[in-house]
Amino acid sequence: MDALSQLAAGFAVALTPINLMWCLVGVTLGTGIGVLPGLGPALTIALLLPITFKVEPASAFILFAGIYYGAMYGGSTTSILLNTPGESATIVTALEGNKMARNGRAGAALATSAIGSFVAGTIGTLGIAFLAPVVVDWALRFGPADYFALMVLAFVTVSAVLGSSAIRGLTSLFIGILIGLVGVDLQTGQARFTFGVQELTDKIDVIIVAVGLFAVGETLYMAARRRTGKDEIIPLRGSLMMTKEEWSRSWKPWLRGTAIGFPIGAMPAGGAEVPTFLSYYTEKKLSPKPEEFGHGAIEGVAGPEAANNASAAGVLVPMLTLGLPTSATAAIMLSAFQSYGINPGPMLLQSQPQLVWGLIASLFIGNVLLLALNLPMIRIWVKMLEVPAPMLYAGILVFATIGTYGISQSPVDLALLYMIGAMGFLMRRYDFPTAPVIIGVILGPLAEQNFRQAMTISAGDWTVFFTRPLAGSILAIAAIIVLAPAIYSAVQKRRAAA
Repeated sequence: MDALSQLAAGFAVALTPINLMWCLVGVTLGTGIGVLPGLGPALTIALLLPITFKVEPASAFILFAGIYYGAMYGGSTTSILLNTPGESATIVTALEGNKMARNGRAGAALATSAIGSFVAGTIGTLGIAFLAPVVVDWALRFGPADYFALMVLAFVTVSAVLGSSAIRGLTSLFIGILIGLVGVDLQTGQARFTFGVQELTDKIDVIIVAVGLFAVGETLYMAARRRTGKDEIIPLRGSLMMTKEEWSRSWKPWLRGTAIGFPIGAMPAGGAEVPTFLSYYTEKKLSPKPEEFGHGAIEGVAGPEAANNASAAGVLVPMLTLGLPTSATAAIMLSAFQSYGINPGPMLLQSQPQLVWGLIASLFIGNVLLLALNLPMIRIWVKMLEVPAPMLYAGILVFATIGTYGISQSPVDLALLYMIGAMGFLMRRYDFPTAPVIIGVILGPLAEQNFRQAMTISAGDWTVFFTRPLAGSILAIAAIIVLAPAIYSAVQKRRAAA
């Protein structure tokens, strides 16, 4: 019952007029960003990070969470009508959704997507409310050695999942750790990697890194790859109402997608892409009409969309309770916590209960608002696809520049912004993931701090990381994740040679 009373207090925070306004702005902006191909919640939240210097923490995170959920909803629109996923997690939706649109069933595809997102988002938010206190009780048993091992696991899993290869992911991670170590070492008082630049002694602000990589770098990359032709937008024909048969074929995939998406999203190696593909293949196996898959099966839209939104809810569990981001958007949100001087982790629910429970309550409200916004206004969202790309890219760069300069009015910050943006462009160009950089910037100094504390407590004994059962078990899992692909590849080659 404690979770229910805390959730009731959270609704008291979320239902204040100012927070309702931020929630509405967030879900509306997020839906629009999700609709526009190539953009995403990480880029949008990165652009809005400078507001953390003016807006109250609860309001800012309600806005960011609304953008995150809204983008998950909006991404399905371009997947269905344009066959261009607005988000990586909606790639699977395009497989069947666009076929349905070409067969004159775009309304049903959009309806099952929106309703499935609502169902999964609501159930997933309930999961956050009841699972978060359990994870906190478990995490309070952690010592410095255990935390260091957990961060190593996060480094390994996120780098492996977000990159096209483990080497590329780990390279991006080490770049982030290097950036995170710039500044004065708090224990020795010595400046590190500042190259005599006075402004770097206070470390490189994570907001500058986030905006540089996800706003400037992504925009330059999208502009460089912009096609000269115009994508074909499938016109909306017919009713947005689902038939009785479509309802009966959708409700089970919604529940199965939710059951698949939430736990995978809550894992340190989670994310949204894996559960959406898993849900698609599950529905293909269980469908009474498997011959429709590849030609516009409604289950192929309902299940993955539910898995997508449930995993978005699951991602918030390790971020809030352990301070571990498992997606690019979660990493950007974690940097916003740092801007407020708040460290997510097991003590967050005790030190900032109004913030956490207000955020969770706002997700329920946001889901209702999103359902009301998506179906009745779908024709307005489709119109956004006609926005000229050059104007969009120019606007992003202008907002990124103004927002970054507004933080400290420092020309050094602007130079860093565009240097990091150029690095982000090159990383995207050569298929190096950018999300591990942010994770390295945020978690690198924390991992160093916990490592030093563990070594101090153990009087310099390195075996503390292996003799503690929890730390040893976590490091063993990390080692398996690193070595398993190489071992599997070697075994396959030996079998092929035999």
